[in-house]
Amino acid sequence: MNIAGYLAETATWVEEALDRFLPTADREPKRLHEAMRYSIFAGGKRLRPALVRAACHALGGSDEDAASSACALEMLHTYSLIHDDLPSIDNDDLRRGRPTCHKKFGDATAILAGDALQTQAFQVLAERTPRAQVIPALVLELARAAGSDGMVGGEIADIEAEGQLPDRATVEFIHERKTAALLRAAVVMGGLAAGAQGEPIEVLRDFGTKIGLAFQIVDDVLDETGTAESLGKSPGKDRATGKMSYPAVVGLEASRARARELAEAAIEGLGALQTSEILASLAAFSVTRVK
Repeated sequence: MNIAGYLAETATWVEEALDRFLPTADREPKRLHEAMRYSIFAGGKRLRPALVRAACHALGGSDEDAASSACALEMLHTYSLIHDDLPSIDNDDLRRGRPTCHKKFGDATAILAGDALQTQAFQVLAERTPRAQVIPALVLELARAAGSDGMVGGEIADIEAEGQLPDRATVEFIHERKTAALLRAAVVMGGLAAGAQGEPIEVLRDFGTKIGLAFQIVDDVLDETGTAESLGKSPGKDRATGKMSYPAVVGLEASRARARELAEAAIEGLGALQTSEILASLAAFSVTRVK
């Protein structure tokens, strides 16, 4: 599987859907909608939409089935990036190779653009999902992944751990929530959007957890080894701010080995699913990427 080609194709597909589902930049309040679109169309891997799409296809669904979940996840992920970049959290000037939302539009507009994208995600699920019977399950999955037991809970744990002695249990607690929760939701929502339930969903849930952890470990490694040009954001932030990262606990080589181990286990666990080649390729990509 040419995963670079699949990701590029998926990016085009999801960006066309996002363009349809988001308010236009000339709609009032214009500055808010401009900021939302500035951030959501800043590029990126579009890995979460790719996972939604691949999982949906693996369980017999279509692009039409997958579109609302893919867009909702990308909106919610983008909101989290806007807020993470703010001076009160990570204080980043660069995101995907260009000024962060608050640098371009100011802190207040950035906060509100993030808020609007978060709520737009749930509106899209409610209004744009073709299988009406799966909407409650999709909304619940995304809400659980995004809230205090998921991404937001991981974010606050990450902030509270700054400057503390590195501890593996704490790092894994943060990673499971801050990153793995949304990647797990992506594959589960793809399966749900296809109309699946029961054992296939649990297989996807386990797969998503493992690749989510692997993905964040690789992110930690790249923060130590990458450049602003290759990453599209400022490197070295974890060490500079005393972040609790995987390399800080076990070192770079052990971190790389753990990421590979998780990806291999995720792929092996897909044996219960047919037509999962793309999911396996995405798992491999999560640990071989360079940005």
